[in-house]
Amino acid sequence: MKHLCFAVVIISLSLMAAANPLLCPELPSGAQIRPENRYFEVLPRIVPANRESVIEIVPLFDHARPSENCAYELTYAPMEYPKQQDGWEPGKKMAIVPENGRFRITTFFESEQEHTFIIESTCDDKKKTVGNFRVYSVEEDLYKLRPYKGDFHMHSHRSDGIESPAYVAGACRRAGLHFMALSDHRWHDGSMEAHRAYADAPIDLRIYPGEEVHTPDNPIHILSFGANEGITELYRDDETQYRAEVAALMESLPPTPPGVNRFHYAACVWAVKQIRDRNGMAMLCHPYWITRNRHNVEEPLLNLFFEREVFDALELISGFGWESLHAMDVNALQVARYLEERAKGRRIAVCGISDTHGHERSDAFGRYFTVCFAPSPDLPDLIAAIKDLRSVAVESPAGTLPRAYGPFRLVKFTQYLLREVLPQHDELCFEEGRLMIQYAAGDTTAAQRLKQLQGQTARLYDRYWTPVAK
Repeated sequence: MKHLCFAVVIISLSLMAAANPLLCPELPSGAQIRPENRYFEVLPRIVPANRESVIEIVPLFDHARPSENCAYELTYAPMEYPKQQDGWEPGKKMAIVPENGRFRITTFFESEQEHTFIIESTCDDKKKTVGNFRVYSVEEDLYKLRPYKGDFHMHSHRSDGIESPAYVAGACRRAGLHFMALSDHRWHDGSMEAHRAYADAPIDLRIYPGEEVHTPDNPIHILSFGANEGITELYRDDETQYRAEVAALMESLPPTPPGVNRFHYAACVWAVKQIRDRNGMAMLCHPYWITRNRHNVEEPLLNLFFEREVFDALELISGFGWESLHAMDVNALQVARYLEERAKGRRIAVCGISDTHGHERSDAFGRYFTVCFAPSPDLPDLIAAIKDLRSVAVESPAGTLPRAYGPFRLVKFTQYLLREVLPQHDELCFEEGRLMIQYAAGDTTAAQRLKQLQGQTARLYDRYWTPVAK
């Protein structure tokens, strides 16, 4: 009887998953496209704050199109700030008449916030909700930027990963990333190998240099993102100069508190300088990762890193799998520490990464990433966005409940984007990534199909940000 009950439970859960899209993720990230965003276009979705804008809700299929035999009502509610400019009462219903088969709404979008528009129909005395549509208004500084998803802490078979660099790049686009970097241990050429593999292919994914740096006799993991040369090459064959320069730093740096290993500290300062000298960004990796039964970075040294702001960015969200997080939620510790340091007035740039060592077996890849708010996905713009605190770290353990961490203003906006914009973007990327992997495997026809798809995600952003004529 117990086995029969268990079987019934399994069958019931399977049926629930088929019926409920929230239990059946369609995208590698686990994100879902809401039914309203499947059946309708909401244009634009991002509007300037404190200005009047026109929103059009456009049905895409026959079953969603308005009928002449139905009456429609609109309920509008700003999420945070009350309407003051035009006196539209939140929650009040008003009649709305479709124009040319679409709904057109003109209103003053008060403040930086999310806005909800609920349309209901009454047909033959039967009432139903047509849809719950969402728009976000942002201040001018954020309105002119775009959200770019990236992951730059990953490994290929050139270090301790599984797949080739070209395969990893294709998997990154398949997961919806705008940019990526391989950060193989002590190896700078992984991303460059991937870049060369697609040199003649029309792709939109940006592939940038990366390296996980391990300076000699220093346990701290440092990620180099965007540097135009490798750091390991500086001491791979001869450590003499490295050790001399670190020794000089140990003499010249300010005094360190008790418990701080001065050599480790000086070695990190040295590595950060080398990365910056090569136009890269230096990120402190997973400080609360457990290795050899203890956290990777000793607390006195970590305290000093925060106090003196040694690194350009903190790996706030690390790509630990579901089972690892159950054993020790490292990300919870890193987020709590970040919040405490920010409360002290410290300036901390944050990133989220997957640290993937096998992209087809990972439950973290595509679900841990950084969102940069930048004018373009060019490398200098991305690095500047992170350093200027215009990035957030995102995690979605096991593909459920995506969460963003970072500056509160950006977290609010990112939560909207994760629900209303990025799922559509990621779905477009899936086919591009699949074709990239085919191209890397030698399919010469994939390049032509990639060319047909090139620019589609940029056009999606253009539609979502472009004002509708009044």
